[in-house]
Amino acid sequence: MPTTDAFYAAIRQELESIEQAGLFKTERVIASPQGSLIRTADGKEVINLCANNYLGLSSHPEVVEAAHRALRERGFGLSSVRFICGTQDLHKSLEARLARFLGTEDTILYGSAFDANGGLFETLLGPDDAVISDELNHASIIDGIRLCKARRFRYKNNDLEDLREQLKAADAAGARFKLVFTDGVFSMDGTIARLDEIREICDEFGALLGIDECHATGFLGQRGRGSHEHRGIFGKVDIITGTLGKALGGASGGFTSGRKEVVALLRQRSRPYLFSNTVAPCIVGATLKVLDLLEADTTLRDKLERNAQYFRGKLGTLGFDVKPGDHPIVPVMVYDAEKAQRLSRRLLELGVYVIGFFYPVVPKGQARIRVQISALHDRAELDQALEAFEIAGKELGIIQ
Repeated sequence: MPTTDAFYAAIRQELESIEQAGLFKTERVIASPQGSLIRTADGKEVINLCANNYLGLSSHPEVVEAAHRALRERGFGLSSVRFICGTQDLHKSLEARLARFLGTEDTILYGSAFDANGGLFETLLGPDDAVISDELNHASIIDGIRLCKARRFRYKNNDLEDLREQLKAADAAGARFKLVFTDGVFSMDGTIARLDEIREICDEFGALLGIDECHATGFLGQRGRGSHEHRGIFGKVDIITGTLGKALGGASGGFTSGRKEVVALLRQRSRPYLFSNTVAPCIVGATLKVLDLLEADTTLRDKLERNAQYFRGKLGTLGFDVKPGDHPIVPVMVYDAEKAQRLSRRLLELGVYVIGFFYPVVPKGQARIRVQISALHDRAELDQALEAFEIAGKELGIIQ
């Protein structure tokens, strides 16, 4: 009979195999606020090129003060879920502000964007329906779809002909309602979905369109409204999920935004909403200030765009294999997992904080350094980082 000792031995063996394959992930420790420069646990100051702090608002003084104010006036937490006694005026204000910002009718807050996706599909779709999902969608979308009983169809990444074929298959299967769901921006590649064309195809097939905007809200589009604004279909997306934990302040919290009847049903039946504590008041208060800053002008998103164009172009000039695009996610392709980790370690020694990504986060043979640019970075910091990339790249034989 197997014993508990055998269970733990199996776990240790699995961990050893991960390490031997060069796929073991370690967590570096920082001992400073999030910023363009951060201090590691050993006291070293390094340039931070791997945070989702796109607009530099994680430690913005006005955002921090708004969080303090909400903490003083509304407390640390509500110790409850929303429908019992976990809803404050701040929550309703933020939901209304997000809906206006995103061009929808209503918004519902979640503890995380993972919860928003986890509580979406099961609530809205049944066994007579179909969900058609991009093959590179985020893990939270995949897991959320697994929880629902709808028929599942998957199309090749950003491949609209394959999307058509999967919609035809859903019709042939007799689907009642069809929901096409895609990342607005694919987090590992920085690729922006062709939402304008996808919207046209959805209309042709009578399908709903849903997008995850975690890597878009706040900075894509002329006013920073997201990938749907960037692609010219602002106000024409049925369901938008996203996060407060990246460009919108960088703490935690997520949301789903869409038609008022969709949001109303989510409030009634979405399990992560019904059974998880509400978002902390300090996060809500800080996010309201973030929206104030973003609606006042586009200075931050404009600087971010310039920084991303500059850094991406210079990396290419140095000879690095950079996936094409114009998003502040800049994937530097290395292809080998162990080499990606060596490059990451060497860059840290040279004063640049980046992380190597490899299987299972990306497909096997697609290892990379994912650089993420912020509006906080100044030109001197970017040039210093580029110099480090050149040195490390030549040492490891990645560039000539």
